[in-house]
Amino acid sequence: QVQLMEFGGGSVQAGGSLRLSCPASGYTSTMGWIRQTPWKEREGVAAFVTGSDSRYYTDSVKGRFSISRYYAKNTVYLQMNSLKPEDTAIYYCAARSTRNAYAWHYAGAYDYWGQGTQVTVSS
Repeated sequence: QVQLMEFGGGSVQAGGSLRLSCPASGYTSTMGWIRQTPWKEREGVAAFVTGSDSRYYTDSVKGRFSISRYYAKNTVYLQMNSLKPEDTAIYYCAARSTRNAYAWHYAGAYDYWGQGTQVTVSS
């Protein structure tokens, strides 16, 4: 059973930065960050595919967010720069064992989830 836990959420003003981290216990292949607000379904933000080290981003965060993975610590990171109020959400770390990018943006495509961390961006 894979366990995930998010760290690094918090409150920041617009234009600021935050870095989320998610150490994983057990084998994971594709790891992603998914966010949710009360008025939207869970939205895939970014994903990292092990092996190819391919990275994927939703359009609204391209150029501002960066996903990376540190294999030695089995940890995935999400560096968030130039934050906007619309980035406010609960951010979840998610993972699955399949090594591909298929439906990476779809919350239902992940098997394992962290408990979520709140990110609040004020204007």
